[in-house]
Amino acid sequence: MTTSSPSSRLQKGFLKYQHVFVFLAPLLFVVGVYTAAPTPADAGSGYWFEYWWLCIAFVTGATIVNTVGISGSALFVPFLIFIFPLLAGETLTPETLVKVGLISESFGLSSSALAFIQYGLVDRRLALSLVLGSVPFVVAGALLSFVIPEPLFHALLGIALLAASYLLFKADLGHEEPGEAGDSEPDVSADGGDKTLPDDANKLGPAGVETADDGAVTRVDRDGNDYGYTRGGYLERFANYSIGGVFQGLAGFGVGELGIISMLRTDVPVRVAIGTNHIVVALTAVLASLVHVFGGGLVPGAHSIDLASTPWNMVVWTVPATVTGGQIAPYVSTALDTGTIKKFVGGLFAVIAAALFLMATGGV
Repeated sequence: MTTSSPSSRLQKGFLKYQHVFVFLAPLLFVVGVYTAAPTPADAGSGYWFEYWWLCIAFVTGATIVNTVGISGSALFVPFLIFIFPLLAGETLTPETLVKVGLISESFGLSSSALAFIQYGLVDRRLALSLVLGSVPFVVAGALLSFVIPEPLFHALLGIALLAASYLLFKADLGHEEPGEAGDSEPDVSADGGDKTLPDDANKLGPAGVETADDGAVTRVDRDGNDYGYTRGGYLERFANYSIGGVFQGLAGFGVGELGIISMLRTDVPVRVAIGTNHIVVALTAVLASLVHVFGGGLVPGAHSIDLASTPWNMVVWTVPATVTGGQIAPYVSTALDTGTIKKFVGGLFAVIAAALFLMATGGV
């Protein structure tokens, strides 16, 4: 019997109780905002409950985007641009859109990424290579956001989403659906560091993984479903993630939308692609957030995000909502037909892209 290392036991313990840590984070955030955030002098209970209905919208949106492995802002930003003014009777500035989207997305993506890791649907070796390849493009896109004209930004964003919609409809969604894990060789390396079977029923953390000498990967998730694939196709994924990385820096989304396509086209199973893409999107979103907050000083005449003007009465509802949606997503992903999910999101991207083109031309 193999003895687990202290780091492996710590990792398993963290993942076993990740729900506690995940929901504790937004609770501490809300308490911190309520007690320490700069708010209007006359802020009473009416101020904090003014946007309670955003919780419903963001839970729904976070569940959808995390189910298909894309950035939360892909739905949040269009929602805040088109729907929020109809419900709230006011229009948000681009700066406020960025702040609400980034703050909410950071919590939601982290929540969902941990849930997918616990479920055993993340290829961390693949995710690391994609993050490292995306970094310079994310930084470049974030710096570009300080100087690019808003109409041009809307047009480019519409093109990116339209391309993602087209590729989603064209992608082969039927390859390598999960099956029931059969008998496996006993000497298998697991993500958590133990030597055990890849379909170990007692495994509370990452699922078992076996990588053959020819590069073939066998992965078994927490439910015992097995997936087979290779990590080939780096060049195609690099092309998609580099373009998506630029848009991720520009607006907080893009790398997930274009990246998930390259995963599917290189025969990574749908659910593994979704789980792995969460790590890439989460880390690049955090990087984009940091550049948006602190990078203004690097670009002459650029703006920087002023936290004092953040609508705290909005984010106290959106942050818990995105965390909740992130935890629900892995269960929805394994329960629903992936082809239906992808077609729905592809159609949604096409509608959003059309609206963005109208905005770019002054039609909205």
